[in-house]
Formats: sequence, C-alpha cells, structure tokens
Amino acid sequence: MKLVAFQVFCIENYAAHIAKTGSEVYAMFRKSGLLDILKSDYEDLHGLDSVALIQLFDQYFGSHNA
Repeated sequence: MKLVAFQVFCIENYAAHIAKTGSEVYAMFRKSGLLDILKSDYEDLHGLDSVALIQLFDQYFGSHNA
C-alpha cells in the first residue's frame, strides 16, 4: 500500500469509528501531528490491521487530550 493510500485508509476507518467526517479526522490527524507519524513510521504501521490501528489512534488521542 502506498503512503497516501495508507493515510486515507487510516483517516476513513477512524472517521467511521468516531462518527466524524473524513475531513474532520484529517484535520485532527494534521493538527495533532499524527499525519506526520503515519508518514515517518509508515514501514512499521502499514502492516497493522484496522483494529490495531484504531486502538493505536484511540490511545494517541486519549494521551494527547488528557
């Protein structure tokens, strides 16, 4: 999977998980720095399934909103 396709996959799956639009989640990912992490850690992350990625994002946003 190419980087951009992976980022879109993550954004759309997380948007469905938290009942927000893809645009809203893209803004969340960009503002929080998660979009950059998806790019820099692509090789490690792209092999994870959607459940593991959603758990990772929940933890990330939970720790950044605390």
